[in-house]
Amino acid sequence: MRFVSYVQDGAPALGAHLPGGVVRLADLGPGWPGRLDDLIGEGGERLAEAWTAASVSNAPRTPMGELDLLTPVVSPGKVLCLGLNYVDHADEGGFEKPDYPVLFMRGRTSLVAHGKPMIRPRCSERLDYEAELAVIIGTTARHLTPGEALSCVAGYAVFDDGSVRDYQRKTHQWTMGKNFDATGGFGPEFVSADELPPGAAGLRIQSRLNGQVMQDANTSDMVFSVVDTLCYLTEVMTLEPGDIIAMGTPAGVGHARRPPVWMKAGDVCEIEIEGIGVLRNPIADEVV
Repeated sequence: MRFVSYVQDGAPALGAHLPGGVVRLADLGPGWPGRLDDLIGEGGERLAEAWTAASVSNAPRTPMGELDLLTPVVSPGKVLCLGLNYVDHADEGGFEKPDYPVLFMRGRTSLVAHGKPMIRPRCSERLDYEAELAVIIGTTARHLTPGEALSCVAGYAVFDDGSVRDYQRKTHQWTMGKNFDATGGFGPEFVSADELPPGAAGLRIQSRLNGQVMQDANTSDMVFSVVDTLCYLTEVMTLEPGDIIAMGTPAGVGHARRPPVWMKAGDVCEIEIEGIGVLRNPIADEVV
């Protein structure tokens, strides 16, 4: 099942991405929410009901390329991000393989939808790309065990953890460099967990800058799997429907290259994850 969030008539809309185009759930009749956040909160059975209803409907199907896309989850409660979660990326940054997940958080205003510009801020030229798997939580969860961890996952999407490297390294905490407005690409669509291997393991993950492959790895290379991460996180906090977990990036980022490669206005960054899709964002300079 694949769902997209977009703008229609000035308001958020939610559609099922079917062969031939996207069916807006609101066209199926009353009672369907306009945001994925809300649909997920109604439970996994409701997702399946929406997909089935859209599949048999005679409602119009709009090509996805004609939609003004939003991030799949419009208003996440939490965006939790892992750092150093691929051994080769830790090595290229001069860090040891972590024994415990390295965690930071993003705010909602740092996110940007597929097709929209990622913004290089006026205070820095060091905007970097990071190809990542995004996990989207479907049920409230606390104190998960490995055997039950994946039961709280509604689905997955593609993430680009755009990082302003000089600001990331101004302090021991990475929050500043990870939260510039419109630097975290997220999309293009939500893919339900049942369409992918358990924990989205074994999927090729790649970044391309202006068509050149910069990162090329596999989600099985993560230090902490999706299951591991969910267990660690729920020792500490309650996960809720619509929360997002970005699972870290493999080697090949721009700051580790010699000379470094920074994204600049006019560039196009693509992140592709096998079975999930391609997230594409142009780069633009901040306009004040």
